[in-house]
Amino acid sequence: MALIVMKFGGSSVANTERIANATRIITDSYKSGNEVVVIVSAQGDTTDELIEKAHGIGTRPSKREMDMLLSSGEQISSALLAIAIEQAGFKVVSLTGWQAGIRTSSAYSQARVRKIDTIRIRKELDSNSIVVVAGFQGVNDEGDITTLGRGGSDTSAVAVAAALRADRCIIYTDVDGVYTADPRKIKTAQKLSEISFDEMLELASLGAQVLQNRSVELAKKYNVNLEVKSSITDVEGTLVKEVIDVEGMLIRGITKDENIVAVSVLEVPDIPGVAFKIFSLVGQRNINVDIILQSEGRDGLQDITFTVSKLDSEMTRAILEENLSTIGGRSIKIDNSVAKVSIVGSGMQSNSGVASRMF
Repeated sequence: MALIVMKFGGSSVANTERIANATRIITDSYKSGNEVVVIVSAQGDTTDELIEKAHGIGTRPSKREMDMLLSSGEQISSALLAIAIEQAGFKVVSLTGWQAGIRTSSAYSQARVRKIDTIRIRKELDSNSIVVVAGFQGVNDEGDITTLGRGGSDTSAVAVAAALRADRCIIYTDVDGVYTADPRKIKTAQKLSEISFDEMLELASLGAQVLQNRSVELAKKYNVNLEVKSSITDVEGTLVKEVIDVEGMLIRGITKDENIVAVSVLEVPDIPGVAFKIFSLVGQRNINVDIILQSEGRDGLQDITFTVSKLDSEMTRAILEENLSTIGGRSIKIDNSVAKVSIVGSGMQSNSGVASRMF
């Protein structure tokens, strides 16, 4: 008997037909004698629809209340999936993140998993139940619901797998593995049979949406047996593992990220410590900064440009404008018409000419 953790993304539980398909996968594994824990995302575009509803009421809702709102999407899909499994004749229980013992930090919308108390999940497994857990969410020390950021259900799945010492963690999605590029956009993209944790982490961090980067970090740290598979077609997926044979393969993948904006703080003093002030202000609000560029100094002034997620653009603007006199800059500029293209591959370390071919 093996303990299997399965995660189903939003597209894999988007409608009644997809829920029925997920139910078949789950119950087939259970009938084979496995203990099964399932992590689910919100159905389809539910999260985007909830965000739109919130912004229809207020332009800058608090992150705490947004976490309360957005966590409801996963609770709906976990209950619906549990009902489907129950109707198929199997013993099942659905749990919210806090019922499953997922304890997090208090960084609303970007909380990190601190520990998982597996007592409740273990109790349900021992009573021969299939356990369905709402992903993407947990609870902090104050008892408030928190969410783990976009794609956070991946992190929920890997964290639960690590805490339970599961034999396998399978991420079910609408593509049948990890590809060298997005197969929905690049028809010649090729599926990888395996990929290293480090390469997958880079791909995920640079815009590949098949796995959340923090889930890969956890899988690497706790050596979780991780596999990405299709919930629609029964074919071999992609294994994500510690070491693979990459000899002779320069590039493992290409990613594009359009969910970013470029923030420029114009004409700040060209002296040490200014960048520290800017990024301290941003960091205090738990806003992640990616690419950073500093222009060459002129007349004692320079521009500092960096990228953040589109979701954080307005908060970033507000923070910097409030503190512009302290920073010493002239103005803040937000550029929404940017994208980031990245290439990833361990083979680049020992081969020249890759940059020229890319450009």
